[in-house]
This record gives sequence, C-alpha cells and structure tokens, in this order.
Amino acid sequence: MIKNLSERQKSWLTLLALWLALLALAALRPIAVPDEGRYGELGRWMLVSGDWLTPRLNGVPFFHKPPYLYWLEAISVAAFGVSELALRLIPALHAGLMLTALYLAARNISGELIARRAALMLGTSMGFLVGGQYINHDMLVASWIGLAIWCFAFAFMAGDKPNAWLARLGFVACAMGMLSKGLIGIALPGLVIFVWLIWTRQFRKVVHFPWLSGLALFALIAAPWYVLAQQRYPDFLNYMFIGQQLNRYTGKVFNNPQPWWFYLVALLLLLFPWLFFAFGQVRRVTATTLTSALVITEPWWKLCWAWVLAIVLFFSIPSSKLVGYIMPVLPPLALLAALGWQRVMARRASAGKVFVALILVNLGIALGLVLKVGDLTRSGRAQDLAQVFACAAAPGDTLYVSERFPYDLPLYAQTVKPMVVLGDWPALRQRAGDGWQRELFEGADFDAEAAQLLQPLEVLAQVAQTPGHWYAGRKGSQLTAQLPGWTLYYQGGGWDLFRSGGSAASSAAKSPETAEHKGLPSCKDQRQK
Repeated sequence: MIKNLSERQKSWLTLLALWLALLALAALRPIAVPDEGRYGELGRWMLVSGDWLTPRLNGVPFFHKPPYLYWLEAISVAAFGVSELALRLIPALHAGLMLTALYLAARNISGELIARRAALMLGTSMGFLVGGQYINHDMLVASWIGLAIWCFAFAFMAGDKPNAWLARLGFVACAMGMLSKGLIGIALPGLVIFVWLIWTRQFRKVVHFPWLSGLALFALIAAPWYVLAQQRYPDFLNYMFIGQQLNRYTGKVFNNPQPWWFYLVALLLLLFPWLFFAFGQVRRVTATTLTSALVITEPWWKLCWAWVLAIVLFFSIPSSKLVGYIMPVLPPLALLAALGWQRVMARRASAGKVFVALILVNLGIALGLVLKVGDLTRSGRAQDLAQVFACAAAPGDTLYVSERFPYDLPLYAQTVKPMVVLGDWPALRQRAGDGWQRELFEGADFDAEAAQLLQPLEVLAQVAQTPGHWYAGRKGSQLTAQLPGWTLYYQGGGWDLFRSGGSAASSAAKSPETAEHKGLPSCKDQRQK
C-alpha cells in the first residue's frame, strides 16, 4: 500500500509519524522542576482562578512572560484534565508547526526529497524530540519566529514587489511570537530579514512592503493584552520590557552565565548528528554545485546562514544563556544539513542504511533520556508528597512552605488554595538573587492581597496547634528537624510533609471519593502503598 502513495503523501505521513513519536515521548516522564512545574502550574491556575488577564504563580502575579502559553495550557487542561501530556501538548503542537513550516518551505526551495530529509533531520533531533515537549515558552516563540522569517522571505522573493499576503502572514506570526515571549518575537525576524536583504541586495523592495496593513494586524493581535495589563497594573510595561527583557539581555547578574561558545555546543547536542552535514554548506553556492547534488539558489542559501548567524550572535552577547533560546535556528540548519547530506552521502550505496541507523540512534537516545530523567530528578520533585497531601488534606486546609519552592506540588495536588510561603522577606529583598524568592516578592508588589501569601517564619509556631495546617519542607533541612507542635505525616523522596498538632481530627480522615470528586489523585492508590 505504501508503494502506491505519492512522494508528497509519504512526506506528510513522515511528518505525522514524527509528531506522534514526540507525543509518545512526552507522556513518559514526570514534570521537571523548576521550569515545567512553574509554567505548567501557571496555565492550570489560570483555569482555576478564571483570571485570563493576569498569569499567577501560587496566586501571585507573574509577569516574566506573556500569557499565550498559559492560555493554551488552560484550554488543554479544561479539555483533557491535568496531566503531563495535556500540558506538553502545547509545545508539541508548536514543534509540529515548526516541522511543517520547514517542510513546506524546503519543498518550494529545493524539492520533495530535500524537504522530507530536512524534516526527518529536524524531527529526529533532540531539539524536536526533547525540546519539543518541554513545558516553557521556547518552542512556541521559536516556531512563530521561524514562520515569520519564512513568510517574509518568500514575500520578498515573489518578485520586484513583495507578496502582500505572505508579508501580512509574517506580521501575524510576529504578533504570536510577541504574545509567546515578548520583543524577540518581532526583533529576531526583523534582524534576520534585514541582514538577508542587505546581503542579497534586495533592500530596495522594502518600500513596497505592506507596512500599514501588516503593522495594523500585528497591533490588533499583540497589543490588547499588553494594554489591558498596563491599565490594571501601572508598572507592568516597565517591569516586563525593561526589567525582564532589556535588563536580562544586558545585565550580568542573572542566572546561568555561560561563555560565548555555549550555543555552539548547544546546537551540536540539539541537532546531533545532522549538524555536521550542515557544515558542508558553509561555502558559497556556485553554478557547478547546482548542477550536481545541491538544489538551492544563492538567495535561499544566504537566508539560511543569515538566519543562523544573526540569531546565534544575538543570543551569544548576553552573559545569561539557556539552551532553549537557540531553538529558532534549528529549521535552517536542518535544511542545510539535508543539502549537505545530499552532496556527501547521496551517491553512496550505504547512504540509506546509514541514514536509518542514525535515526534509530537518535530515537534511542531520546527514549533513554525521558525514561531516565524521572529517577535522576526524584529528590528534587514533590510529586509523591503532592499525591499524599491531595488525599489527606481538606479543601480549606493551608499548606506552608519555606527554604525551597515546590513548583510541581500544586500542579500534582491540583490545589485550589495558594500555599503560604515563609521567609525573612525584608532581608530576602536585599540579598535574593535571580531565583524563586524574587519571582514571588516582585510579583507580590503588583497585588496587595497576593502579598499576604508571603509571611514570616514565625507563623509556623503560631499555627502549630491549630487544625487544618500543613508544612512541606525539604528533607534533611535544619528547620524540619525542629518543628515543635508539628507531626511528621509523610517522608517523601525529597520533601517531608508535616501536620499541625491539632489537625488530626479534622483533616486526617478524607475519603477517596472526596479526592476523586475534586479531580485529585486517587487516595485508594495511596492507601494501598
């Protein structure tokens, strides 16, 4: 039956198979902390609270990123329930968008064979199989950046006057990128296209670009949330654009400082082993190569390298670097790698077997990673404690935490009441670095009511004998070793759960039916353990 399929049908089936493989891997591992716990809980809480304007972490405003991810997560959770797969469906859909956009672009640039091979290279890379299921904003903004660049480039290549509809679609993609992660959604497509137009001597075409209608579409999609948020929170725009974007780009005090070559190593890992074949496309395309194995014209070759070099350089300048930032360059590198393979390997008798073997190796690596990550991160997660708390606590009980923030606990316990976070907050404001404490107290500055969730450590002693109070502490901490009036209720892999001395009669006896009615993990499983 497969033999009767057209080449185009085979390509679409290939894309579907790659995306289904991504979904299968996404269902095999627990939530990773802090990022997946943070961003997954933001989406769940948006649904619980009913506030679709203000992203909230533990009830506290969280304006580090725009809300597009959280909106989609809330919709997915409403449709499919709270699960790892429901939350990971959102980045996976955008990974599929990136893959599809690459295939369609490459098919127009260089033909069906190269397009399918480029899609296979991207779809069997760690960037797709692992990065495409990770719950954060990186895959979302990367896919929209890529779509914007493809649309703008094809618009300019349409003739002496750009194709207006493709250009407008590019502006729509920029707006979605802006809602995904902020200014880079428009800045990076603009940077890449600017460099490419100068390099290919097409800059004169910009006078014919549909600027008015394009920018109007961009503003219509991207601006409303920012305007409404600014109206409710007067310091919002300054905090998001200056504090969380400009200062993070130019500052040296934020997390994860790395050397300038960090993204070269990151790309090797994200696109292994296909990246090596892209290096064969560094030299300039000539007519001779066009008549042999390479089927791509010079403007498109220059677009791919302008895309890669501009974005790699852009993200290499800041001191703070994270692997996910560089994912927007995976599509052009995959296309270059497919072309490089065609030049180096296509005429070899063993090329097909080698290609399949490399695909299987990558799939095996991805499977091994997702199966092993749960064991490696067990002590950092609070999943086991969350399941116990969901069954033992009454809906109105209060949970206290300190010293560390259990990002995945509310998500797995599916709580409807924020935790009370304890600490010496005046002192933390003076010395806290770029961590969870700063996320909370900066967010609390936007909302006086949410600020009441940040309390001093002395509260533990005050409620020790009052029913309905729980405390989650890191295993082995000095604080949990001395909690007068509190009873150790559960010892987990990395977190311990304590109950206030007077709460045994009121909250210990909670039926499995109550937990299941709330949509929480089943208590029956806990009692069997």
